[in-house]
Amino acid sequence: MSLMTLRERSRLPSAAELDGILWLGTLSASHRRLAAGAMRVVQAEPGEVLCRTGRPAVYWFGVVDGLLKMSSDAGDGGAPLTFTGVPPGAWFGEGTLLKCEAYRYNIEALRRSVVAGIPVEVFHELIAHSLPFNRFVVNQLNERLGQFIAAREIDRIHDPDSRVARNLAALFHPVLYPGVGEMLRITQQELGYLVGLSRQRVNEALRTLQAQQLIRIEYGGVRVLDLPGLRTYAPDSRRAGPQRMAT
Repeated sequence: MSLMTLRERSRLPSAAELDGILWLGTLSASHRRLAAGAMRVVQAEPGEVLCRTGRPAVYWFGVVDGLLKMSSDAGDGGAPLTFTGVPPGAWFGEGTLLKCEAYRYNIEALRRSVVAGIPVEVFHELIAHSLPFNRFVVNQLNERLGQFIAAREIDRIHDPDSRVARNLAALFHPVLYPGVGEMLRITQQELGYLVGLSRQRVNEALRTLQAQQLIRIEYGGVRVLDLPGLRTYAPDSRRAGPQRMAT
C-alpha cells in the first residue's frame, strides 16, 4: 500500500469517468464545469479507509469502480457493525455534509476501488444554486431512508439464506447504485464481510437462491434474475424450482 495519503494520490477525472457520472448530465453547463473542475479521483487499495467516524466531512464521495463497506465502530470493543456495501455508481455522505457534521461511520475499500470526491464547498455551492442537483440529492435521501429501514428489518432476520437475499437486493438498488445494472461483481468472501457470514455459508445461500431462479452465479459475480423476489425472499416462500445449479 502506498505511503502517500489518498489526497496526495488523487488526480483529475478522465473524460470516460465523468461520462459515467449520471447526475452531472442533469446540471447546467456552468454548474457541470464547476463540479467537474473541482472533482478529484483516487484509487483506494483494499483496507484503506476513506471516511472515519469522528472525522470532519470534507468531500462528497462517489464510487466509480470497485466496492466499499460502510460500518460503525463497536462501542463495547467488539466487531464493527456493517451497514451496507457501496457499489459502483453510488454517491454517499450528503446527509453528513448538509448537517455539517463529522462522519458517524467508516467507509473502507473491500477491493481496489476508484472513488471520486467533490469538496464540501462545491457541494454546498451546487445545493444553493442548482435545482437539478437539489432534486438529485433529495431523491438520494429519500431512497436511502427506505434502504436503512430495510436494513433494520434485515438485522432481525436469522435465516442465512434470507439475509444473503435481502443484502443482495440492497446492492442492486437501481437509483442509489445505477452503476451495478443486472450484474454485480462481488466475491463470496466480500459478500460474507457485508452479510456477516462465512464464505462457505454464503456459497450455500447463493446456490439456494440460484435454485429458486432468483439469481445466476457467474464468473466474478452474481446476476439478478428476479429483484422483487430477492427483496421479499423468506424460507417459507421458496418456490419450487430446479434443485441443481445452472451450468
